[in-house]
Amino acid sequence: MAASPRHPNQASGSPRADLASLHVVVPVRTLAGGKARLGEALDAEERQGLIAGMLRDELAVLGAWGLATAIHVVSPDPEVAPLAEAAGAHAVVQTSVGLNEAIRDARAAAVDAGATALLILPADLPMLDVPALDRLLDAADAAMAAGTGAPLAVIAAADARDGTNALLLSPPDIIEPQFGTGSLEAHLRAARDANATVQLVVDPVVGFDLDTPADLVRLDPARLAELEALGAASVTSV
Repeated sequence: MAASPRHPNQASGSPRADLASLHVVVPVRTLAGGKARLGEALDAEERQGLIAGMLRDELAVLGAWGLATAIHVVSPDPEVAPLAEAAGAHAVVQTSVGLNEAIRDARAAAVDAGATALLILPADLPMLDVPALDRLLDAADAAMAAGTGAPLAVIAAADARDGTNALLLSPPDIIEPQFGTGSLEAHLRAARDANATVQLVVDPVVGFDLDTPADLVRLDPARLAELEALGAASVTSV
């Protein structure tokens, strides 16, 4: 029987893409003190509530999507773990320092749990929905077909076009995470160097992250209120 595109035949001695066990990693720096660049528009308590609300919303969307084998939320903040576990995610305590180091911590946990593919999503995507996740997976399927099972990297650009707002990799360690300034070009270059089949995704839903006061202005006020309410509810629900 021919192999499914998501379950390729394995060629010994060479890494192969395999989407059969897709794990998601969601890194969160801290709830308190995070999103400092929003300080001109929101006070510390409001920012904390918004961060918690976006995390809860993203985990709910991932749960509704239902195509992830497991979700790993990694953070050095002990207050994040109850939010993750309440949504059915695995909480990873970050013992390293830095965003990319946190992702590596969670990647190790995912690989130990059997991950064959890894989707890295920041926790500040206020418009993320199931169709957007489907589009990322469709891009991975296209990369699988184009590369006939070779390693793949799906890279979703941030609106600013120099950052990365989603990174889907198979195998999970085919490249190292390089989130931060200039990460889009860094990820593209690393994927080419690894001989991975690359799909660059420009998606207005995935591309919109909430990081500055200008982003708040762009976000629909009703959506902002919904996220803030989710964050406020987290205080009493967890």
